[in-house]
Amino acid sequence: MKRREFLRNVALGTAGCALGARAELTFPQLLKIRQPRELKANDKLNIGVIGVGGKGWSDWTPMLDHGENIVALCDVDRGTLDRGLKHLQGKGVNPSSVQTFTDYRRMLDQVKNLDAVIVATPDHTHGPAAIRAMKRGCHVYVQKPLVRTIWEANYFGKVAKEMGVVTQMGNQGSAINGFRRSVEVLQSGILGNVTEVHVWTDRAANFWPQGIPRPAGSDPVPATLDWDSWLGTAPVRPFKKGAYHTFRWRGYYDFGTGAFGDMACHNMNLPIRGLSLGAVESAECISVEGVSPDHDTYPLKTVVRVHYAARKGMVPVDFYWYDGKTRPDIGRLPPQVAATFGSNLPFGGLSIIGDKGSLYSYNDRGEEAYICLKDEAKYKAVQNHEACKDIPETLPRYGLKGNIYAFQDIEFVNACKGEGKAYSDIDHSVPMVEGISVACVAQRLAGRKLNWDAEKKTFGNAEADSFIRPHIRSGWEF
Repeated sequence: MKRREFLRNVALGTAGCALGARAELTFPQLLKIRQPRELKANDKLNIGVIGVGGKGWSDWTPMLDHGENIVALCDVDRGTLDRGLKHLQGKGVNPSSVQTFTDYRRMLDQVKNLDAVIVATPDHTHGPAAIRAMKRGCHVYVQKPLVRTIWEANYFGKVAKEMGVVTQMGNQGSAINGFRRSVEVLQSGILGNVTEVHVWTDRAANFWPQGIPRPAGSDPVPATLDWDSWLGTAPVRPFKKGAYHTFRWRGYYDFGTGAFGDMACHNMNLPIRGLSLGAVESAECISVEGVSPDHDTYPLKTVVRVHYAARKGMVPVDFYWYDGKTRPDIGRLPPQVAATFGSNLPFGGLSIIGDKGSLYSYNDRGEEAYICLKDEAKYKAVQNHEACKDIPETLPRYGLKGNIYAFQDIEFVNACKGEGKAYSDIDHSVPMVEGISVACVAQRLAGRKLNWDAEKKTFGNAEADSFIRPHIRSGWEF
């Protein structure tokens, strides 16, 4: 990096910290570049894809198969773009009719007929790309987590409301019928006053590195990779082979949200919806292992306690998060867990504990759930429990066949055409991700209880407040 560029980035980073320390949720003035096109049920969406491979692939290909138009592909890796074009050609689409880009800013500026945009990139570019797209009148499907920071979450919500666009966060389990049934059962109040929730995951231990130092040195950037566009809003750092691209970026503070941001949108989804969890009042990382020596990545293993506020007619909830193959002590869970499933907990699961009963699941997305009332010896599957049979169905179901995780993609498409509602829209995704982001800050400041003012959007702590806003590199403003 040239010395002048290094000093500029240091200055920008310092400015970002100062803004965060004031904790003022001010946003750039909204310029409505283009209103959303009014769509009808028989219209085809013109879709642009930002992040063609990985999760992006599993989102745009079902929309293509549904009959929608893929008109633009954007990916920082030329090889991934070529693979996307080849797939389109195999589906009967003329590749010359699809514009390709490595920089999403150029795609959004140059492609004038976009109705919707899919964003499936590293976490730090979710908010910048999606917000730019919404300002151009595009509906957005954004992979989880919706954004990387608290400021971006609130900015995202503000722009989506003012533009009147459809949004959907890609926590695909939300559309599964079994998951929706579990939500209905929880919302019925069958567990009584729920005061404690435990969620655990094996991420990141087997999936990407955390708790490591910043990679030293640099390597030549591959000819097929647009490294500047990969960095996007993030501070400049040199390319290092095998360190970030393609999928080793998630544990880095500059690019990802660690295991919490990756998995919580899935495995916290059921308790957040079923218990109407909203405002977080405090978060504390109460156990930590494998801290990055130069604080470049999230720790390898953590246990975090998040305190959710009381809601109308519902008591406060202490939420315990365990990652990196850390799990709750079996003694903290209802004794019926061991009696039904054995004392060796799987490496992913959840337990929701109320004064009238509890719910247990060993599935990341909660679609396979089990209920045990207080006077019962063992758990029964939700669909087989007598106490659940009279609980009415209040959520829409999908009779689609095939890939159940594609249902949410089609739900988004239908919502863009005025048919139904996206279940993971901003009413759900923004407060959910704000709470997750508060917990991610607690992981960075392990051992300190952080109080969060959800109304004023501040920790009242300068160091914690410095993480509310992202770094935004010059030229990548949104």
